[in-house]
Amino acid sequence: MPHRSLAFAAAFAIAAAVAAPAAANQDKALTAAIAGPQRAADHVARDAARHPSETLVFWGVKPSQTIIEISPGSGYWTEILAPYAKATGGTYVAGVADLANPKLSEGARKGRANFEAKYADAAKFGNVSYVGFGAVSGPLGAPASADMVITARNIHNWMWQPGMLDKAMADFHAVLKPGGVLAVEEHRADPTRPQVPDARDGYVATDAVIAAAQKAGFKLAARSEINANPKDTKDHPFGVWTLPPSRQSSKSGEAADPAFDRAKYDAIGESDRMTLRFVKQ
Repeated sequence: MPHRSLAFAAAFAIAAAVAAPAAANQDKALTAAIAGPQRAADHVARDAARHPSETLVFWGVKPSQTIIEISPGSGYWTEILAPYAKATGGTYVAGVADLANPKLSEGARKGRANFEAKYADAAKFGNVSYVGFGAVSGPLGAPASADMVITARNIHNWMWQPGMLDKAMADFHAVLKPGGVLAVEEHRADPTRPQVPDARDGYVATDAVIAAAQKAGFKLAARSEINANPKDTKDHPFGVWTLPPSRQSSKSGEAADPAFDRAKYDAIGESDRMTLRFVKQ
């Protein structure tokens, strides 16, 4: 017993010694950006489901990087990554609606304008850069110029557009430096059930994402369960959009159904998601 106690004490001391420098080397700028007052309250409220610190560390976000985020939506990651880039000498680029596309809808044009206005305060967000992204868009930047491309909850939207997933992956590969990272977060389909055609329910098979990335020349470097949610049964009446934060209660284009019983779906929380890190070889 005394020998075991000594061994345990020695092991604890070694662990403590290793943990101390790790804690000291934490990215304080990233911590500050996540905790910063520039973040909207509704985004902060989602942190328990989206795990921003753990996810960004897993993807390998570091100071001074050039990071391109594809279709950033309401700006959940923008509010973290743009100030982080500003503080660390990096560059944050938002891949948004492609204004050069003659078929771009007026709604998409307005959405881009609203996004740019929302994040125009350079004192808060630095100088956010923009590049068009879409079915007929050009390069995301100069070849081999970016350190990371992030796509969060977008791939399902490309599955029903012929050729779009392959185009997106090729665009990502072209703009990344050798060794650059493609960071993926996506609603994860049930592997025991067939993929819903065109991912119309919002869920994508992990194998399909990996295959598309590998086809473009990426190597799967790691996968994480950071954003897993075992409560998500993935069989909801309005697909993934039944769950928070969308909380859809009727067919698209129809008014919300006040009689829809939300309790079951709100109790599930946000979707079960794959979190993947690919590397350009």
